Amino acid sequence: MSVIHGDKLGEALAAASTMSKTVIIAIVNKAYVEGDKPMLDLFLDGFWIGEGTRDLVDHLLIVAMDQTSYERCRFLRLNCYKLETDGVDFVGEKVYMSDDFIKMMWRRTLFLGDVLKRGYNFIFTDTDVLWLRNPFPFLSPNQTTDLQISTDKFKGNEWAESNPINTGFYMIRSNNRTVSLFDTWYAKKDNSTGLKEQDVLNKLMHQGFFRKLGLRVRFLDTVHFSGFCQDSRNVTAVATVHANCCRRIAAKLADLTRVVHDWRRYKNSSSVDGRTTASFRWTNHTACKNSWRE
Repeated sequence: MSVIHGDKLGEALAAASTMSKTVIIAIVNKAYVEGDKPMLDLFLDGFWIGEGTRDLVDHLLIVAMDQTSYERCRFLRLNCYKLETDGVDFVGEKVYMSDDFIKMMWRRTLFLGDVLKRGYNFIFTDTDVLWLRNPFPFLSPNQTTDLQISTDKFKGNEWAESNPINTGFYMIRSNNRTVSLFDTWYAKKDNSTGLKEQDVLNKLMHQGFFRKLGLRVRFLDTVHFSGFCQDSRNVTAVATVHANCCRRIAAKLADLTRVVHDWRRYKNSSSVDGRTTASFRWTNHTACKNSWRE
């Protein structure tokens, strides 16, 4: 399919896409690119120190919600796209569950629905997710699996809707079912005051909407796709670590930096043998636990 002249999103997606029309998408604003060690830089560090992750940056599309983050993305020579949003300021930190945070999450949902309509599959990843291993081997290549989504706590059955979903990391295939999902999901925005988009998707799931659409949804095990809500039990198998169950960027940065140190300690062990692996423990996510007291 030829790119329409002047279609900047089409050009950006084509530049980042794999041969199978799959793109890795992360969304940032000014709060994620400024400071002594910005979240975007830490996110990229994960690809540098991870196993089999460096080449994946070629397929990463950074979606910037303001001019500063767009300029930073361009400076880093990444695949970049500036998402224009008239009349809304998405520049500063949007504290979890604030009105601006909820607005930003809905704008994200609308944008990602557009990507699906253009025929692209994608992995969406928050920038507070460290990629320590290439996640693709832990994701099903089966094209009948429409959505593979991370969980705050894995309940043991990867097909059970009792798993609490987290929209900070998921892989979705572009087809009529997933486009319908995003259209219905976004249409609930104005009747969902005080709810973030993840809450609304969770509600749709429990109302049987996934089954109604015929969606095949796989819920990802935290052994491979972990987070601060539930650490991976196996450092030899973990692919991603998400700073979920955390309220502020500063706390996420502090505790994700500790994850990087833990990972380096594991990787630098003189011999990564059974004893080293068995004794490995993640450092407590103290800053994130304390962020809820503020």
